[in-house]
Amino acid sequence: MAPSAVPCPLREESLVVPPSRGRRPRASTPSPDPRAKAPSRSSAPRPGIEPPTPARVSGPQRPSAPRQRLADQPTQLTPAVASHRRPARRFQLIGVFILVAGAIVGSYTALSKDDDPQAPVPAAQTTVLPPAQGVPDEAALWNSYVKKKAEVAAAEEAERIRIANETAAREAAARQQTPAPNIPSSCDEYTGNRALGCAILLEVGYGLDQMGCLDSIWTKESNWRESAHNATSGAHGIPQALPGSKMAVYGADWETNPVVQIRWGLDYIKSRYGSPCGAWSFWQAHHWY
Repeated sequence: MAPSAVPCPLREESLVVPPSRGRRPRASTPSPDPRAKAPSRSSAPRPGIEPPTPARVSGPQRPSAPRQRLADQPTQLTPAVASHRRPARRFQLIGVFILVAGAIVGSYTALSKDDDPQAPVPAAQTTVLPPAQGVPDEAALWNSYVKKKAEVAAAEEAERIRIANETAAREAAARQQTPAPNIPSSCDEYTGNRALGCAILLEVGYGLDQMGCLDSIWTKESNWRESAHNATSGAHGIPQALPGSKMAVYGADWETNPVVQIRWGLDYIKSRYGSPCGAWSFWQAHHWY
């Protein structure tokens, strides 16, 4: 019987990994295995009781590999971390499918509510007001507008006609030269304020033929008194200016100065009637000028 072959033990030098150059090898502490179970209390040796010694197996034994020295072990830079597995792809696809299906169902439900012809309509949208309570029609509005416009136009036309008639009456009275009963040959025939008025009449450019008309008007109005005053209307002076303060443009003493009053009166007659005889004709028709 041939003797059994005994394997040759490996050389210790073949299992050593040479350390890196320029770096001092350091011992790394092996990380604990998370799957290793903690020793139970039953397996821990009790005090005073010696654990049983395992029986030795007789026969040829396989020589164990020599342990690597701590200095010759390679350097472990990062600790061992338990790997995490990515979720299976089929679960991701199922989640995406559920989201898409939910979005489609929600959109279809919203559209079906909007397009439903049998959906009830609120009563306020279908209520129709009767014609009596509704908005007036366009014909009635147009007729009302035309009527108001015609009324405004008629009022404006009446006012225009009134002003035109008054103006025409004044112009007609000014054109109608009523001869004075007395035409003086000179201003020497007058005395007092009348003589003063005749002199100013000639000074402003009128002739003696206008003195009789001027004498007739101011004799009726104030009898040529510079202090004449109408308590009812407030007219003052020889020409009975209304109000009397208008004569202040010819002098501050318009209340007592006959020259200021006569000059203002002649200027008023010229601008309004053109001449004293035209003013006298208007006065005869209206009893004011």
